[in-house]
Amino acid sequence: MFLHLGADKMIKLRDLIVIINNENPQKNNNIGEFFEKAQHLLEVEKIEKDNHKSIVITDDKIYFSPISSQTLKKRANFVADLGD
Repeated sequence: MFLHLGADKMIKLRDLIVIINNENPQKNNNIGEFFEKAQHLLEVEKIEKDNHKSIVITDDKIYFSPISSQTLKKRANFVADLGD
Protein backbone atom coordinates (compact mmCIF):
# COMPACT_ATOMS: atom_id res chain seq x y z
CA MET A 1 0.00 0.00 0.00
CA PHE A 2 1.07 3.58 -0.65
CA LEU A 3 0.67 6.94 1.05
CA HIS A 4 0.29 10.09 -1.09
CA LEU A 5 2.45 12.93 0.31
CA GLY A 6 1.47 15.65 -2.16
CA ALA A 7 2.16 16.59 -5.79
CA ASP A 8 3.18 13.33 -7.48
CA LYS A 9 5.05 11.82 -4.51
CA MET A 10 3.98 8.54 -2.92
CA ILE A 11 5.79 6.27 -0.47
CA LYS A 12 5.32 2.68 0.53
CA LEU A 13 3.36 2.59 3.78
CA ARG A 14 5.68 -0.10 5.18
CA ASP A 15 8.63 2.33 4.85
CA LEU A 16 6.92 5.00 6.99
CA ILE A 17 8.58 5.65 10.35
CA VAL A 18 6.94 8.86 11.60
CA ILE A 19 4.84 11.85 10.52
CA ILE A 20 5.71 15.12 12.32
CA ASN A 21 3.57 18.25 12.46
CA ASN A 22 5.56 21.17 11.04
CA GLU A 23 2.81 23.80 10.85
CA ASN A 24 4.31 25.74 13.76
CA PRO A 25 8.06 24.97 13.70
CA GLN A 26 8.81 27.59 16.41
CA LYS A 27 7.13 25.29 18.96
CA ASN A 28 9.46 22.40 18.11
CA ASN A 29 12.86 23.54 19.34
CA ASN A 30 14.43 20.10 18.95
CA ILE A 31 13.33 19.66 15.32
CA GLY A 32 16.09 21.92 13.97
CA GLU A 33 18.80 20.08 15.85
CA PHE A 34 17.39 16.73 14.76
CA PHE A 35 17.38 17.71 11.08
CA GLU A 36 20.92 19.04 11.17
CA LYS A 37 22.05 15.56 12.17
CA ALA A 38 19.54 13.63 10.05
CA GLN A 39 20.46 15.42 6.82
CA HIS A 40 23.90 13.83 7.01
CA LEU A 41 22.35 10.36 7.19
CA LEU A 42 19.23 10.61 5.03
CA GLU A 43 18.31 12.29 1.76
CA VAL A 44 15.90 15.23 2.11
CA GLU A 45 13.16 15.98 -0.41
CA LYS A 46 10.93 19.06 -0.33
CA ILE A 47 7.74 18.25 -2.25
CA GLU A 48 6.87 21.94 -2.61
CA LYS A 49 9.31 24.83 -2.43
CA ASP A 50 7.86 26.79 0.53
CA ASN A 51 4.83 24.94 1.89
CA HIS A 52 5.94 22.39 4.54
CA LYS A 53 3.05 21.46 6.84
CA SER A 54 4.45 18.08 7.82
CA ILE A 55 7.65 16.09 7.86
CA VAL A 56 7.58 12.43 6.88
CA ILE A 57 10.50 10.18 7.76
CA THR A 58 11.02 6.85 6.04
CA ASP A 59 13.81 4.28 6.15
CA ASP A 60 15.99 6.24 3.74
CA LYS A 61 14.53 9.71 3.23
CA ILE A 62 13.00 12.77 4.90
CA TYR A 63 10.11 14.43 3.05
CA PHE A 64 8.74 17.91 3.66
CA SER A 65 5.07 17.63 2.67
CA PRO A 66 2.51 20.35 1.92
CA ILE A 67 -0.21 18.14 3.41
CA SER A 68 -1.02 18.47 7.12
CA SER A 69 0.16 15.77 9.49
CA GLN A 70 -3.47 15.12 10.53
CA THR A 71 -4.50 14.40 6.94
CA LEU A 72 -1.49 12.17 6.30
CA LYS A 73 -2.17 10.19 9.49
CA LYS A 74 -5.82 9.72 8.46
CA ARG A 75 -4.74 8.55 5.00
CA ALA A 76 -2.19 6.14 6.47
CA ASN A 77 -4.76 4.65 8.85
CA PHE A 78 -7.33 4.37 6.07
CA VAL A 79 -4.88 2.57 3.79
CA ALA A 80 -3.75 0.29 6.63
CA ASP A 81 -7.38 -0.58 7.40
CA LEU A 82 -7.92 -1.62 3.77
CA GLY A 83 -5.20 -4.26 4.16
CA ASP A 84 -7.01 -6.01 7.05
